[in-house]
Amino acid sequence: MRTEDPRYLQLLERLRHGECNYGDYELLLTRVAPILVFRNEVRTQLNHKAVSHKAEQVGQTPIVCVAQDTCKGKPIEDRALMQKLLELSDRKTENLSGLLPLVPGMPVILTQNIAIELGLINGVNGIFRQLVYQEDSVSTDIISEEFCESARYVHRPLYALVEINKSKIECNLEQLQPKLIPIPAMEQTFQVDIGDMLPKDKKPTSNRKTVLSIKQRALPLVPAYCITTHKSQGQTLNKVVIDLKLPNETDDIAAVYVPLSR
Repeated sequence: MRTEDPRYLQLLERLRHGECNYGDYELLLTRVAPILVFRNEVRTQLNHKAVSHKAEQVGQTPIVCVAQDTCKGKPIEDRALMQKLLELSDRKTENLSGLLPLVPGMPVILTQNIAIELGLINGVNGIFRQLVYQEDSVSTDIISEEFCESARYVHRPLYALVEINKSKIECNLEQLQPKLIPIPAMEQTFQVDIGDMLPKDKKPTSNRKTVLSIKQRALPLVPAYCITTHKSQGQTLNKVVIDLKLPNETDDIAAVYVPLSR
């Protein structure tokens, strides 16, 4: 549908001539729509930037939930390995994020099935409202340069309160507003190859494995400013921004059908 908003029509006219101004930028910020991309890495980068912008916009300090990783029941102590695990794409960690930035009022997506019969399923959308965590687990030590220096890092989040309109819970939970659902931290196990982290003189022979089994505990949420085309399947979106640049390894133009049909 073509827009009839005169302000937006004027913006488009200036855009055609390369004459956009700051007022146009402010107008675009009011037209929030999810961005569909093909690659998880691009999605994560855009989401982190969007959360930082949201925090600045509402004048709040972003909270970054840090996943807790263990190997054979023991916490990871090697700092290089800790950083590697936190930076892994969630497609390699059974859909749990190593670093999850949160600001009240931001859109999120559930990444695990919690209660299928209640509509709390992988892919359902919601609005993050509040984080409940252990007070002594908060740190201001910078873990990632992707977030502002004032970001607070929460190492032991207990649960997030998320407003989920599609929830099938018919009664209000005690002391909570309607549709406000506590989403607890969950655990998943995945494997990671650490061969690229070892010095040449310590690399094992070909018949020895460098794969570790990692158990990760984290909130099963990701920001929903930007989502992958795969995650968008089955959704109906009123408005959307689509990145049509295909991954280098993909040359099938039919791949754009999913985002264009949302």
